[in-house]
Amino acid sequence: MSHSWTIAPADAKAALDTLRTAKVVLMPTHQNVDADGLSTPLAMRLALAQYGIDAYPVITDGDFPSNLKFLPGSDAVLVYGKDELPNYDLLCLIDCADRKRLGFFAKDDPSRLDGSVPIVNIDHHKTNDRFGVVNIVEPEASSAGELVTEIFRLWGIDLTPEIARCLIAGVYGDTLGLRTPSTTPQTIRTVADLVDAGADLEPVVDWLFRLKPRSTLCLWKHALHNINWNGPIIWTEMTRDGFDECGAEMAEAEGIVNFLSGTQGSRVAVILYQDEDRKGWRVSFRSLERVVDVSALAGNFGGGGHPLAAGCHLEGGEAEKLAFLDKVAALVAAAPAGTRG
Repeated sequence: MSHSWTIAPADAKAALDTLRTAKVVLMPTHQNVDADGLSTPLAMRLALAQYGIDAYPVITDGDFPSNLKFLPGSDAVLVYGKDELPNYDLLCLIDCADRKRLGFFAKDDPSRLDGSVPIVNIDHHKTNDRFGVVNIVEPEASSAGELVTEIFRLWGIDLTPEIARCLIAGVYGDTLGLRTPSTTPQTIRTVADLVDAGADLEPVVDWLFRLKPRSTLCLWKHALHNINWNGPIIWTEMTRDGFDECGAEMAEAEGIVNFLSGTQGSRVAVILYQDEDRKGWRVSFRSLERVVDVSALAGNFGGGGHPLAAGCHLEGGEAEKLAFLDKVAALVAAAPAGTRG
C-alpha cells in the first residue's frame, strides 16, 4: 500500500508503550461528539483489550447519540455526569484538537488536563497544539478513523470485524461517505482494508446517513426557519427551546451546517448551537472555498479545526452573538476571492 502520509514507527511504538503502562485509560470525547469522535475511542478500547488494558470512552457533554448505539462495544461508553468515572491513570484523547473542547469534563475540574495525568494525543486537526506526552497528529488524514487504522497496522493489532466497523464508521462520518476533499486514494484503500477485515458498510451508511427519527425533521424545520444572511455568510441558530420542542438530541443537528455550506451566494456557513445552560453557543463553520480557511477563522475566537470545517465556542447572549456574526462576516469578506471545490 502506498501512503500520502505516514506515521513514524517510533511514534506509534511510543504511544503503545505509554498506554501499556496504564491500568485504566480514560478516553473523553470532544463536545457534541460525532461518529469519528466516538467510534475511534471504541476501536481503541477493543484494541487495547488485546493487551489486557482497560479503556473507557466518556461522552463529556450531553447524552449518548442514539444513531451511534449500533457501534460495537457501545454499552461500555460512559456519560459524564451520569456514570461514575473509573480510577484512571492515563488519558487518551482521540479526535480532539483542543483540551478546552472536552465539555464539562474539562470545565468541572481543569486540573484533570494539567498534565499531572499523562495524555496520549491522537488527532488529525491541523490546529492541534501537541499537548500530549506522546503526539500522533496527522492533518493529512481524512479522519481519526483513518489515522487509528494506520496506528493499529503498526501495532500489529488483530483487526476484528468489530474494530473494523468502528473504524470505518469514523472514516465515513468525517468524509460524509467518502465525499469530502480530504478523501484520498489512501482513504479509499483504508476503507477497502477495513471491509476485507469484516466491516459491514450497510449499517454504517444506514445509521449515519439514512435512518432518522421524526424529531430530526422537526429540528431541521427549526434550523431552516431561523436561516439568516450576514453579507457573505449564511447562518442559523439551534436554540434550547428548539431542541426541547422537537424532543431532539444535539447529534440530530449534525449535517445541517454541511447542507447550508452548499448554498449559492454564501462563502461560509455558520451554525450556532445554544449551550444547555443558555449562556453561550457552540459554533460550527463550513466552507466549500479553499481560499477561506475556516480553521484560521475559528482561531480568531479560540477555536480550530480543518481548513473547510472548524468550530469554536462563544460566551454570552444575543448581543454577543450578533457582534460575533458581524465579525465573522467581516473576516470572510476580507478573504481573497476563490472558487468552490
